[in-house]
Amino acid sequence: MRKTLNQKAWFFVLPVVALVAFNAILPLMTVVNYSVQETFGENVFFWEGLTWYEQILHSDRFHDALVRQIIYTGVILAIEIPLGVAIALSMPRSGPWVSVCLVLMALPLLIPWNVVGAIWNIFALPDIGLLGYGLNWLGIDYNYTQQPLSAWATVVLMDVWHWTSLVVLLAYAGLISIPDAYYQAAKIDGARPWAVFRYIQLPKMKRVLTIAVLLRFMDSFMVYTEPLALTGGGPGNTTTFLSIDLVKMALGQFDLGPAAAMSLIYFLIILLLSWVFYSVMMRNEEQ
Repeated sequence: MRKTLNQKAWFFVLPVVALVAFNAILPLMTVVNYSVQETFGENVFFWEGLTWYEQILHSDRFHDALVRQIIYTGVILAIEIPLGVAIALSMPRSGPWVSVCLVLMALPLLIPWNVVGAIWNIFALPDIGLLGYGLNWLGIDYNYTQQPLSAWATVVLMDVWHWTSLVVLLAYAGLISIPDAYYQAAKIDGARPWAVFRYIQLPKMKRVLTIAVLLRFMDSFMVYTEPLALTGGGPGNTTTFLSIDLVKMALGQFDLGPAAAMSLIYFLIILLLSWVFYSVMMRNEEQ
């Protein structure tokens, strides 16, 4: 008997296709159009070709922002992933304290990004902020509005406070999914805590940690609101990451052509690095 194919299911896909086209494809094509042309207003365009791409790729300003972005993302991943796993390991697996710990971990994630920047802006002020005043009272010279190292430390600390909870929740979900039989077998064999972590817990958390690393990489590489609200990209250009520099070029200087080219290069860098991260992690998991 010949099977009859029902093509009506495609009608349920059309709204999704339309939504993706409206949210992603159409804006992306608009950016591509601006990246190869120049405009002086009144919807008058002049063809420029690849001029803006060459200008961005040879710009010291772009290179400096990219280096700052890579360093920032590397520091964030190096701190938040191990810290999140350590906190998840220390959380209870059963009992009434589980709900309390999960709620406390989720609280920073519920705060809007611009509010996080505003909170830390007040919290770290050297004169009246609890953190800034406390450090100066202890004899530590701290002023994130004037000192590049202090600004970097504050931005990193703010991100760790805000986003480590995501890693904790993902790692904890991986831990509680491990059957008790593994722990019972390890106890019978006399395995030490490090051996249990190395051969039982860490392998079982690989999938969730892969998701955590990818999410934190993409979020930290696209960070904008928090450091802008805290430092405004300063002092100088110390905390001017790629996203902040892009907005300054597009809205501050109104260089739409170079900004469009930079945004596409920015997008391709994130896409390439995310693919590399995912490929390496999946290859290690298969091995």
